[in-house]
Amino acid sequence: MPPKGSKKSAPAPPNKTLVLDNGAYSIKAGLVPSGVEYTYDECRVIPNCIARSTRDKCTYVGAELNSCKDFGELAFRRPVEKGFIVNWEAEKAIWEHEFMGDAMGEGLRCDPRDTNLLLTEKPNCPKELQKNCDEIIFEQFEFAAYYRCVGATLNAYATPQAHTESSLLSLPRECLLIIDTSYSDTTILPLYNGKLIQSAVRRLTVGGKLLTNYLKELSSLRHYNMMEETYLLNEIKEAVSYVVPSSQHFANDLERTWKGRLGDRRELDSSIVVDYVLPDYENAIHGHARPHDPAKSRMRRGLQAPQGPREDLLPLGNERFAVPELLFNPSDIGIQEEGIPGAVMQSLSALPEALRIGLLANVVVIGGNSLISGFMERLRTELRALMPAEYPLNVVQADDPIKHTWLGGANVASQPELLKELLVTKAEYDERGSTWLVKKFS
Repeated sequence: MPPKGSKKSAPAPPNKTLVLDNGAYSIKAGLVPSGVEYTYDECRVIPNCIARSTRDKCTYVGAELNSCKDFGELAFRRPVEKGFIVNWEAEKAIWEHEFMGDAMGEGLRCDPRDTNLLLTEKPNCPKELQKNCDEIIFEQFEFAAYYRCVGATLNAYATPQAHTESSLLSLPRECLLIIDTSYSDTTILPLYNGKLIQSAVRRLTVGGKLLTNYLKELSSLRHYNMMEETYLLNEIKEAVSYVVPSSQHFANDLERTWKGRLGDRRELDSSIVVDYVLPDYENAIHGHARPHDPAKSRMRRGLQAPQGPREDLLPLGNERFAVPELLFNPSDIGIQEEGIPGAVMQSLSALPEALRIGLLANVVVIGGNSLISGFMERLRTELRALMPAEYPLNVVQADDPIKHTWLGGANVASQPELLKELLVTKAEYDERGSTWLVKKFS
């Protein structure tokens, strides 16, 4: 967070703040009044996309996607790429629809001219993109006051477990190591007193988007052509993926799901293989997984006469664990990067030893990929194996890894004095310009 400074001569900012954790996959949003302590429940998660159906030609903006009845062959336009807003035409359409238009969601109605905006961004955002963002916020939306920051820094203002009793006065936390494994990528972000230690930030290109695309490729190669079914494959990934406990378990599970050579077929391990029943978008909007039935597979291949109602099945074996394994071994598909534990070690190696000890005692994991079954156990095991035995290691997952950054932002927005130190008003922007603002927020 920026250093504290006095703004005694400046007028008080509005008493409500729109807090936006503007992610590539979803926007976490909430309107926060001054002086009110918030919880996860006040955060609304909105798809950050414009989707168009190639079947019925319908277009869905933001939260309208939740009312879609046919997710087949949806074409997505996402305004955020690699964590940065690169398509403001689309982002403006989503913001206006959700926060300022007639069709906006309940509880998020606001007039920018009497509302503050707290907006997150990824680290290392190009200055031209930051400048463009600032200009749109003040010159087109005309927000009364504004603060832009790296989203991870807000986690210093949120306790890892929402039920932990902790006064906001004790925040920001002194040492915090954030592992953010989200849609665009995975980033390792060390914080000291709420400020990002820029030289130790590390980024992996593996995120939820890459995992979904890899699952699309595997499924299309082995079963149906699923390359246009992004939404469906993302649902399947979230429903059936799991992380194996170790590299040795990976090799063992791979063997258990191998079908054998041609002419020497073997039964698949039913404890791993599942059949995913694909939705037909007439009787069912969403699919579901169930235990593998070899007879159904033989019927699908025409080796056995059909019985019962017709179903489209997608058998999933090693895909279940090979896809999330990329978070720990990107080299499996030729990405020359360390996995998450290796990236953590690279980040820590750029820091003094005394700081490393404090950070390792306070590791918080956020982002949707951390919800994959087995992820946290594997991460703790591999980090412990890489650390000296005398180093304490405490790795916790936020109670809600999706909304945790937003909650930190809400805690900041609820403290009038802290917020006043951080915000830049439209009058200040008009007087000093966008170049000054980029420098101030950096």
